[in-house]
Amino acid sequence: MSEMQSVENMVSIKIDGVEYKAKEGEYILNAARANDIFIPAICYLTRCSPTLACRICLVEADGKQVYSCNAKVKEGMEITTTTPNILEERRAIMEVYDVNHPLQCGVCDQSGECELQNYTLELEVDSQSYSIPDTKRETKNWSSVLHYDAGLCIVCERCTTVCKDMIGDAAIKTTKRGGAALDKSLRGNMPKDAYAMWNKLQKSIIAPSNGTENTDCSDCGECVAVCPVGALVSRDFQYTTNAWDLKRIPATCAHCSSGCQIYYETKPTSISDRTEKIYRVTNEWNYVSLCGAGRFGYDFENRVESKDTKAFANAITAFNKAKVINFTSVITNEEALMLQTLKEKKGIKLINREARAFQIFLDFYSKASGNSLYTTDFKEVMKSDFVMSLGTSLRNDNPNARYAFNNVQKMNKGAGIYFHPVGDTLVPTFGRTIEVFNHKVGYEEAVLLLIIELFADKDKLPNSVKEQLDRAKLVEALGGDSAKFEKSFDKMMKKKEKFSLIVGEDLYFHQKAENIAKLIAVLENCSDIKVAMIPPKTNSLGVALICDLDDEADGFTIGYNASGDFRLSALGDGDLDMPAMNQQEGTLTNMHKRVTPTNAGLDYHGYTLNDIMKEVLSAPTHTIDWTPLLPTDKGFKAIDFDSLPNGYSNDGTENRGYLLDTSTVEVGDIEVNKFDDSIALDGEIAYRCNPQRQFSDFTDKAHQIFEEFALYASPKKAESLGKRVVVEFDNGNLELDVKVDDRMAGDIVAIPDFKSAENIYELFGASRYQKVIIREV
Repeated sequence: MSEMQSVENMVSIKIDGVEYKAKEGEYILNAARANDIFIPAICYLTRCSPTLACRICLVEADGKQVYSCNAKVKEGMEITTTTPNILEERRAIMEVYDVNHPLQCGVCDQSGECELQNYTLELEVDSQSYSIPDTKRETKNWSSVLHYDAGLCIVCERCTTVCKDMIGDAAIKTTKRGGAALDKSLRGNMPKDAYAMWNKLQKSIIAPSNGTENTDCSDCGECVAVCPVGALVSRDFQYTTNAWDLKRIPATCAHCSSGCQIYYETKPTSISDRTEKIYRVTNEWNYVSLCGAGRFGYDFENRVESKDTKAFANAITAFNKAKVINFTSVITNEEALMLQTLKEKKGIKLINREARAFQIFLDFYSKASGNSLYTTDFKEVMKSDFVMSLGTSLRNDNPNARYAFNNVQKMNKGAGIYFHPVGDTLVPTFGRTIEVFNHKVGYEEAVLLLIIELFADKDKLPNSVKEQLDRAKLVEALGGDSAKFEKSFDKMMKKKEKFSLIVGEDLYFHQKAENIAKLIAVLENCSDIKVAMIPPKTNSLGVALICDLDDEADGFTIGYNASGDFRLSALGDGDLDMPAMNQQEGTLTNMHKRVTPTNAGLDYHGYTLNDIMKEVLSAPTHTIDWTPLLPTDKGFKAIDFDSLPNGYSNDGTENRGYLLDTSTVEVGDIEVNKFDDSIALDGEIAYRCNPQRQFSDFTDKAHQIFEEFALYASPKKAESLGKRVVVEFDNGNLELDVKVDDRMAGDIVAIPDFKSAENIYELFGASRYQKVIIREV
């Protein structure tokens, strides 16, 4: 039994005469997989709704033939995975799948990783009993990254299912193919499920949902990952290499704070040039979904062929006189500990804008709640049936938070409320019972008061909160209609049992951050809502826990992937080169409060931060020798890097690294300040927010990430602004092209922060929102 399974919800079942334990209400297919029992299935995806598209997962349960992907286990159930009739049905289905599938295996990009091949061999299909009239099946380029070959497509619907149930785009669908009518006389003795498949393959095809030649999607590539054949491939990867030539290196994605599991797949560039190259990134798609940055933003390495001894000597001189280190969160925990050691031993101040704001907020929250960290993670959010989001642009800030919000609606018959000043046309499409409040900037306290009013036990609330609760007034203040919301909320709450709240970076960079943290603590203390927080950047949580960060500092400054008098850079543009994250071993701390190992996908031949530490102070031999030294008083564990696990169990249990230890202490009564609506912003407002797939200089360096550094606006707002504008802040100006974001709504514009050289944090200061003047150039 895995850690994720508890005794209370387990039932006893028999599979092929052997007794096993399974989670009550789990699909038979998943119960079998969790117990290492093979049942063939082509269409099913573990975290998505069953489609019954392939029908080869037939089993017998209590004497009745059922589809194991759609039938749930119960106490005492007896399951038989194979009978003569089931084997006949499965073989017939596979014959139909194989009928008109082109024999292009030698040049197909699936190159041996083909489930159609595997199941054809597994079910011993060595002859063909059927035929289907051929139809016109054209190849299409759906987007800048996606290539679709209808001739190879078996219409298993995995791509459409993951796009709808997990990603939330619903950008592709099964549609009519056209072509000749079926000759029913060809059916013969074909079993019913094979005949249904025969019909489907003749009539159906996958196409963009918008009726055009191009998908209106996030370019995440998850459809490519789940495709069991070679029908969907990356345009960049197509015809470049065979899968069997690639070396798979397990790692952690370096881009956002999700810290997703990935594999760098590499091989030498050529026979003569043995330099390794990353050809693609793959993932364990049954257990984790990637965004476009994680999948396509992999070639950000810093190619250094030798050690620059002169630059290194200059670096040592710089560190010996440094007063400040300015750095970003795109570093490992081990490097963060090195920087903290420099502070403790040499008194160097540490500046990290995004991690410092998060650190302060966590401290406010911990003092108010008694919890060392937030109470839940995004794996648990996906198990809830009512989810809310506050203080984050779900579509842009963190893809896995967005996936969780969407998946709750699709898989758990969930409901949701999305609170954010910037309008978004995608989020409302996630489900039928979603309310959206595009409230004023600065009204985040009012949002939390409304959530408390809706969900908290009023008898447990402090008076300083009780006196501020008036449901109708709060709904109206947030831009809603109180009468309509009351009816909608009653409907949303039906049969809901598990509640979660996602909060994000808007709250950390907020004038009233302390009061907001107190309101979150009150909410948790007085309701069943669990709160998950999105750390701002890659390893912001790790940095916030490990480093004693400063607010301001003066003097000679070392910049690590940031501005400074002497710059260490993994981008190849500094005074001393450093390895990029795809060239490093170490650990990251992700938003699930998990410390995960990452490995070097590519070689690096230059100096590392640990080399500098050896010269300036003292240091272990290797960077990963710092791993067991990470501070245990902050929840880390004294475990050697090479002892950290890195994978998943068949039942979906994550075995990557370890979870941080957390603690709770008793705290006194919480005194909350009155909501101050005078801080609300009006007029022309800019929001510090990146476009989808852009997170840092490193995503910007990757050749398949093309989103520009520009001002992003809704179609209507963009039309009013013109093609290029100057944005005037109190402390500086920016001149930017205007780009349309078709999924934005309203008048607030978005300005990215992914280019560190632009010093966007200095322009925005202690908030993600600023009043600005925008004028056309």
